[in-house]
Amino acid sequence: MPVVAVVIPVYNHGACLRDVVERALRVHSPVLVVDDGSTDGGPEGLAGLPVECVRLGENRGKGAALLAGAKSAAARGATHMISLDADGQHHPEDIPLFLARIEQDPNALIIGRRDFSVPHVPAPARFGRAFSGFWMRAQTGIAVQDMQSGFRAYPLELFDCVRLTETRYSFEVEVVVRAAWAGFALCEIPIRVYYPPRGERISHFRLFRDNLRISLLNTRLTIRALLPLPFTCYAGASRDRLSPLRPLASLRHLLAHNATPADLARSTGLSVFVSTLPLPGLQSILLLLCVGWFRLHRAAAVSVAPLTWPPFVPGLCVLVGYRLRQGEWLTEFSIRTLGHEAWQRVFDWAAGALCMAPLLGLLTACIVGSAALGLARTLRKRREA
Repeated sequence: MPVVAVVIPVYNHGACLRDVVERALRVHSPVLVVDDGSTDGGPEGLAGLPVECVRLGENRGKGAALLAGAKSAAARGATHMISLDADGQHHPEDIPLFLARIEQDPNALIIGRRDFSVPHVPAPARFGRAFSGFWMRAQTGIAVQDMQSGFRAYPLELFDCVRLTETRYSFEVEVVVRAAWAGFALCEIPIRVYYPPRGERISHFRLFRDNLRISLLNTRLTIRALLPLPFTCYAGASRDRLSPLRPLASLRHLLAHNATPADLARSTGLSVFVSTLPLPGLQSILLLLCVGWFRLHRAAAVSVAPLTWPPFVPGLCVLVGYRLRQGEWLTEFSIRTLGHEAWQRVFDWAAGALCMAPLLGLLTACIVGSAALGLARTLRKRREA
């Protein structure tokens, strides 16, 4: 049975902290309050309430407070942590929604999707949600509508499986991306939200500084997603062991983990198409965005991309481009044709790549799809036998 602790990080929210904690206690306990170096005496106003307070001593950021809360909750025997903000934005009465979902899927990171139809929603909140959601889909292929919601439920095992570097507001973006990479399920549930009028709002989010941190974080995560290296998965997740040097073994592995021949054909065909285009330095970024946006199989796409690396495919494109431009095949490979006429060969490569990209992509899709379909039938017959 899951053991759940409610964790409320607080930094100078003394005006509303006691009300939030009292409402949380009415629906669940234990409740842990993590004081992130408050200077307004807010935590002292909890006297008489059956809560435990973890004090950090100095302001270290929301991410650091959540990690301290997770560590404290685990030390008290909890298996899960529900976090909510202390500023009164969230409704603690929605905690039972998270408890019910934890029972259904104890290995999932559950995010409360805020209802933005209420009044006084800040414009930066709307932009931040759309911005982070776009990059989440690009980096993982998973659509999450509210990446920046602070009302969440974490399996505490997650913090033992992923390496986190952020300690401020950007923590809440990083932990979702790395949880997805590690194989944890992600799900969202609708929650209520309250935004007070602008003059009454208590927020420590710094528009320029914190958005800059989130942008730099997304840059690092995107670069990591581009690398053709497997992600570290937790013990219960499936792992991709793929290589273009072992095509049949890779196909067998993908089919065993519920990838369909059609998915593999589309993913590998798109990968070869994009990787062949004359966009030096941009193919990998474009491939990542396409895989995420169209929800293709990332591991399959990344595993075949090296097939288009120099020298074979670019060389073929140069020959085809030369034929298109000159009406004959390039047969002389010398200092003159490859050195003095280097810019001409660049034009040949661009022309040939634009011609060969769709052909190679279609050819790859047909080969991989046919091989996967045949292998799937063979595996099914073996299982039936």
